[in-house]
Amino acid sequence: MALKKTFSKDKTKCNVTFTVSPEAAHGAEHITIAGDFNSWSSTEMPLKLNKKDGSFSVKLELDAGKEYQFRYLLDGKHWENDWDADKYIPAPFSHTDNSVVCCYPPEKAEKTEKAKKAKK
Repeated sequence: MALKKTFSKDKTKCNVTFTVSPEAAHGAEHITIAGDFNSWSSTEMPLKLNKKDGSFSVKLELDAGKEYQFRYLLDGKHWENDWDADKYIPAPFSHTDNSVVCCYPPEKAEKTEKAKKAKK
């Protein structure tokens, strides 16, 4: 799995490509993504199958400066986290974690890391 992020020139939007590798897809025929960005709809955002390598992906434009929780739904039955998520947060309605993508522009992410280290 992978998260690829690019930012708009004005740093207000974060384009995120969510990719599920063939190994992580576990033979699924259909994968959707549900999260904060689509009111956790399990049907609204299908990932597209790349027939060359067997991966699934979708590109979403999200607001920069925010974090978004999400999970993948494989064949409408099995929930899966992104193995390369920026972090994980306990899900409020189950005994599992949600994946998180952090959409901070590179400059802000560096400042946030420096501030965390300074507090230690």
